[in-house]
Amino acid sequence: MQTLATLYLYDNNIGYLGAQYLSDVLRNNTTLTTLSLDSNRIETAGVRDLADGLRSNTTLTFLNLGDNEIADVEAQYIADGLRNNTTLTILHLGNNKIGDVGAQHLADVSRTNTTLTKLNLFDNKIRSLGAQYLADALRNNTALTTLNLDCNQMGDVGAQHIGYALGTNMTLFTLHLVKNQIGDVGAQHLGDGLRTNTTLTTLHLGNNEITDVGAQHLADVFRINA
Repeated sequence: MQTLATLYLYDNNIGYLGAQYLSDVLRNNTTLTTLSLDSNRIETAGVRDLADGLRSNTTLTFLNLGDNEIADVEAQYIADGLRNNTTLTILHLGNNKIGDVGAQHLADVSRTNTTLTKLNLFDNKIRSLGAQYLADALRNNTALTTLNLDCNQMGDVGAQHIGYALGTNMTLFTLHLVKNQIGDVGAQHLGDGLRTNTTLTTLHLGNNEITDVGAQHLADVFRINA
């Protein structure tokens, strides 16, 4: 079938064999632009095969691999697959088990990738070190407009790294940092970064540990960033 452009297979049980079959599609198909495989237990082998398919694919723009128990090793496979990919713009990896090492792999490829605009890492295991890797990448990335890091564990130190990156980043429009154990110190660092930022339009900080002190730091930004 050479007309199908969108395929949603979320919440099934295709496993690694199903992922392998679909990776063959990615290598040869010229019409598929959207593929959703969240909640499918595709395992390490399945992620590896799909990542291999991404290397040569020239049509897929949206890929959802959320809730597939993807950890650091699998994140490296995905990053490797993205190094030569020039079409994927949206990647969902939420509700997985990606930690700081996996975040580093994804950050490394995002330094040079010029097509990925939206990266969703919601509900993983990224701590302050992983946030630092991603923040360092944001300083050089010229494509990413949306980054979702909700429900991770970066804390104030991670927020500090993100804040530094915001000070120089010129492409990010939307940043999600909900439920990241960010307190007043982290809010201050984010506020410091926003003082010189001229592109971010939406910042999600719900369900953190910010008090009136942190709110004041953020409020002060509006006296400058207006």
